[in-house]
This record gives sequence, C-alpha cells and structure tokens, in this order.
Amino acid sequence: MNRNDELRKILDHEGGVSRRAMLAYGAALGSIPLLGKASWADSRPSFASDPFALGVASGEPTSDGFVLWTRLAPAPLEPYGGMPAHAVEVTWELADDEAMTRVVRRGKTLATPQLGHAVHIELAGLDPDRWYWYRFHSGDATSPVGRTRTFPAADASPEKLTFAFASCQHYEAGLYTAYEGMARDELDLVIHLGDYIYEKGPSKKKTVRKHVGGEIQSLGDYRVRHSLYRSDPLLQGTHARCPWMVTWDDHEVDNNYADDVSEQSRVDPVDFLVRRANAYQAYYEMMPLRARSLPSGPNMRLYRKASFGDLAELLVLDTRQHRSDQPNGDIASPLNDAALRRSGTMLGKRQKHWLKRSLLGSRATWNVLAQQVMMGLVSRWAGDDGEPRYSMDQWPGYAAERKELMRFLADRRVPNPVVLTGDIHCNWANELRVDDRNHTAPVVAAEFVGTSISSGGNGLAKPTDHDSVVASNPCVRFYNRERGYVRCTLTPDAWVSDYMAVDNVLTPGGKVFKRASFALDAGNASLQQG
Repeated sequence: MNRNDELRKILDHEGGVSRRAMLAYGAALGSIPLLGKASWADSRPSFASDPFALGVASGEPTSDGFVLWTRLAPAPLEPYGGMPAHAVEVTWELADDEAMTRVVRRGKTLATPQLGHAVHIELAGLDPDRWYWYRFHSGDATSPVGRTRTFPAADASPEKLTFAFASCQHYEAGLYTAYEGMARDELDLVIHLGDYIYEKGPSKKKTVRKHVGGEIQSLGDYRVRHSLYRSDPLLQGTHARCPWMVTWDDHEVDNNYADDVSEQSRVDPVDFLVRRANAYQAYYEMMPLRARSLPSGPNMRLYRKASFGDLAELLVLDTRQHRSDQPNGDIASPLNDAALRRSGTMLGKRQKHWLKRSLLGSRATWNVLAQQVMMGLVSRWAGDDGEPRYSMDQWPGYAAERKELMRFLADRRVPNPVVLTGDIHCNWANELRVDDRNHTAPVVAAEFVGTSISSGGNGLAKPTDHDSVVASNPCVRFYNRERGYVRCTLTPDAWVSDYMAVDNVLTPGGKVFKRASFALDAGNASLQQG
C-alpha cells in the first residue's frame, strides 16, 4: 500500500472526515517513523554530484539557540532527491567566525528517507545576542557556510531590531531580485508570510521560467516543487545570511483552501486531507522548523512566538489550517450576514486563545502579528447596488472575529500592536480600527502589507485604481503594486517600515530601491509617512 492509500485508509470512514478521524490519524502515524532510529546508516556515502545543491538555512531563533537546516539532494528535481532508501550520516559544525576556525559545537545526525534526507539541528545553551556560522559535511562533500544568530535574553533591552518580511514568490512569474536586496540589508531576521511555492503546473503563457511537472498532489510532487524554488541562488543566499521564521498561506497546498475544503468543488475532504498531509510534510522537510512542528498527517502546529528581548514579541499565525470555509462562495461581497456570522473563524478556537493569552503576557514594546491576509476592511470596488465589495478570503470575510480581535487589542490596551501581512501582491499601509468604516474612531493598530517577491510580474508604482481606492478607504495610507519586500527597523521609541521596490523582475539586473517609508511612534498607532 502506498503512502496516499495508507493516509486515505486512516482518514476515510463512513460519513466522511471528522476531527476525531484526523486525531486518530495522528495516533496511527506513530507506526510510520519519521524521526525514528535507523537500523543502518551510511557513514561514508559517496555522491555523483553535490548533495548540498539546496543550500543551507537556519530559523526559529531564541535567546540561546536556533535550528540549522539542510537537505541532502544530489538530484533535487527527483522525488527522493537522488538519495538511497537508507539513512545517511551528516556532520554539522557551529563556529563563532566565518572562516570556521573557532568551532564551538559539532555533532552528527542522520538524514533519513522518511524526511526526504532533510536534517533539522536544534541547538540550545548558546550565548544570547550573538552571531554564529555553520556548515554541514556528508561523505567528502561540504556545504556552503551559513550565518545565523541568537536573540537577546528575555530580560535584555535591545536598542534595535531590523528584519524584512516577504511573501508570494511565483517561480514562473519573475526573478527573485528582491532577495539580493535583502542579503545586503544586514538583517537580524527574515519573516516569510507564505506562498513560498505555487502548486499549479506550467503556465501555457510565456513566462520567465517554468514549473517542473503538472499540478502537485503527492509527497514527491511537493518535494520536487519546493526543490525547484529553493534551487534559486538568490533565495539560497538570503536563507544562508540570517535566520528565518516562516509560515504558510494557501499555495503551499492549494489556492484559497480552508481547513479541509479545497478550492475546487466536489473534492472529497478525505482526498483533500491526503493532499494536505503530503504538502505539510514537504513543507516541514524544506523549512528550518523545530520538531514540535513535525506534522501528524494533515495536522501541523505552525503558530508560535519568539521574543527579541523586551523590544519585540513576534507572534506567527496560521490563517489557513484552522479557518472555516469562506462565506458567500468566496466571491467578493458586501459585509452581509454571511460575512458577519459569529461562527466564522480565521484562527480557530485554540489558536485564538493562544494569541490572546500571549498578548496579555507580553512585556514587549512592540507586539507583532505576522500573518497572511489583509486585516484592514478595504474595498476596491462597489457593486451595482453601490455597496462596497470585500474579499471573503481576507479578514472582512470573518468580520465578527476581526472585530473581536480589534476590540481585544483596544480594551486590553495591548502595547503597540502591529500586523504584518502578505498574500495580495500589493503594498499597503493601513490604520486599523474596531470598525474601519468609522474613520473617526481611535486607531487600534497599524498594518503593513508587503507586496510579492515575484508573483504578478512587473507591477505599477501607481495602480489605475489607486485614487478611487484611497478615496473610498480612509484607513489606507499607502497603496501600490510594485514587486519587492518590506524592511522594518524597531527601536524602543519608533518603528520604521521601508517599502523596498524592484524595478524589473522579468530580466536579470533589476534595481532594488526604497519607494516609501512609514513610521510609528511607540504609544501611537497612527501612521506617519517618512
């Protein structure tokens, strides 16, 4: 029985899928060892080509550690990466100098076929607020050297944090020139907000480069697609430059999916959960995540937090896995009864409780919500009835829960909440209120929406609908459609977001430049244009 059949057998039962069935799958997964001990491992493997073709990465920084990642794949565009069906020994080294002459830690681990020969080294007990360098060895092969860092201690008061956030990097749509800019920015961290890969097959239109294979469904499909994206040298370079924190949006599985509901009609939830399980495992294999995020079938704990001293609390959310289905058939609609329903949830009960508890317990100056879809109540057009239309895939489609969260931030006086958003292939700077339609109400939080790395191809500095959108949505302070990323600099007194644009993603040599800047003073959620 192959993997998909095994998944389907466990998930399928009379009457369809239930939460109980998914939990039962998690228990049954114990018989399929992913991190299990290998009975035999090759300690001196030989490779026909570079097994480190996918580079190195680090992530999940804390005050005393982080995760080091690589994946052995001498043939990365094959489902098994050109690796044998047995474990292979990998040695890792951590040093406090780039030349790797002062090694402070080293060890050995096994790259197993159950995890696509990916390795995730979790380190702890290191010095806080310090840069380190690392590399891997297997057989006679040595990886590139990566750079990473620990965060300041919990009781420290850092003077500055600089990070970038990014999203939406369709491989066919453009080059990853934005990452060249990031690599020059001397960042402490990169936060990726999702759409790291796209799931469709090759476009029939002329594109900058092509996907390999058709629409992805199996674990092998998802592995190959991730490997194709990770083969990009600019993306690899930024992964090797500093630690990352990642979360997914929809295209890591299927466009606009919601929990166990596919975008396509008449897809059996069991079949979709099999696909989701494949996607989630490939995602875990390819990202520098901790073992606590190891998927259990179609379930994976991705929401989490990290503290940068008392300067910033970083709360990374998952707005796909736990949400209810989009209302109104996922068609842009007014804020009608379906959009306002109290049962609609973006976060799910458990994640929402965790988020509120984390915000109440935070002692940070800046409380950062890193998530996927636009939280501002922004309408880009009106219907024939004159009523503004809103995206039902974004927070307006879950308006009651959005209002609940905004009211919580206001009533509990959460210090300096800032929302980071991707998904939409545009730049926005929004001022968030309990009800954004009441523009005289106090501003509760700021939202910085970052454009895509490449999705959509070359964009526009001033979209054709710019004036009408800004005029009809006073919460919007900035809107454009260029490609790029957002660079954020935080101090105890202020936050500055620089919208970094790329003038051309269709041919090599594009220039990265600062298009706009917006600032916040600590204690004041109103945006100021720099």
